[in-house]
Amino acid sequence: MPTRSAAGPRNLMLGVAAVALLGAGYGVAKLTTKAPPAPPAAATASEAAPSEVKVEASYLKVSNIGLQTITAGDFGGQVQGSGSVVAAPGGEAVLTAHAGGTVVRVLKRLGEPVRAGETLALVESREAALVAGQRGAADARATLAVSTLAREKRLFEQGVTSRQDYETAKAGADAARAEAAGARAAAGASRVSADGRSVAVVSPISGRITAAPATLGAFVQPESELFRVADAREVQVEVAVSPQDAARIQPGAAAMVRNAAGVEIAATVRSVTPTLNPETRSATVGTGQPGFILPDEAIQSLEGKDVVFVRTPTGFAVRPVVVATRSGGQALVVSGLKAGESVASRNAFLLKAEIVKGGDEE
Repeated sequence: MPTRSAAGPRNLMLGVAAVALLGAGYGVAKLTTKAPPAPPAAATASEAAPSEVKVEASYLKVSNIGLQTITAGDFGGQVQGSGSVVAAPGGEAVLTAHAGGTVVRVLKRLGEPVRAGETLALVESREAALVAGQRGAADARATLAVSTLAREKRLFEQGVTSRQDYETAKAGADAARAEAAGARAAAGASRVSADGRSVAVVSPISGRITAAPATLGAFVQPESELFRVADAREVQVEVAVSPQDAARIQPGAAAMVRNAAGVEIAATVRSVTPTLNPETRSATVGTGQPGFILPDEAIQSLEGKDVVFVRTPTGFAVRPVVVATRSGGQALVVSGLKAGESVASRNAFLLKAEIVKGGDEE
């Protein structure tokens, strides 16, 4: 069983800290900024000999007390805010009919994967027939103009017609070819079929269908949404912060996204926009200080002072510390610890309970 040695005097000066607020939403993004100089020497923990809790190795296992090795860290001036996952530019496409008409075929369903350029539906349309007719007429005029040019060229070479007649035929052929190319491009942009009866609804990106309001037999307008396709590989997180914090964030800054399950994903700030709503979204930030980042549960309070339990050969030393910032289940310790030391993290409160119990027995 753990035993407690006599407690030495402890002095503690709390550094000024600002804790970032976590809002509701999908997750939070921690955006780092340049850290200021280290805290003044006055904010140091007590150097008096700490008390010690003697424990056996078997007690650690039975009590499930976790250990963590101290490594240097930096909160770096966090800015935290609630955010939501949205499709990145180019990662989502809204598919509409390019002409009004009746949906005659639906080739894909909600949730199915699609490839870029794949047809999802066909819309039979009078407008498609008109576009196809214009394409055919332009092709016919181009064919006639090219034939006329060939004849005028032969006659000019034989000296039968003048150069002016030949140049006129050449200009007419060039204009007809350009008109035909434009008609074909217009038909292609409208996804008009070869027979001119329907318009194809084609996905411009690869992904999955996230919305499919298209209904077989329904009449749709050119602007009617028929499908929505999203690429899960092209997403971004939009985080709302206050205007003051937005001014501190620069594109390219490191960020960390935490989802509802607590999984953290490294990210990078791509852009900062002025479109903010400070009335409903806010974040309070603190300037960064170098130190050691520990789980919040590793910090215990004894006699109104923050302490941690540092592993020793015979148990744990009670070490007063200065905590600068607490945020997101973590604490930034700026004084009282050394890199490489091992401290109790999980279930550290059990060691505190042993000290309190020992004091009561005395």
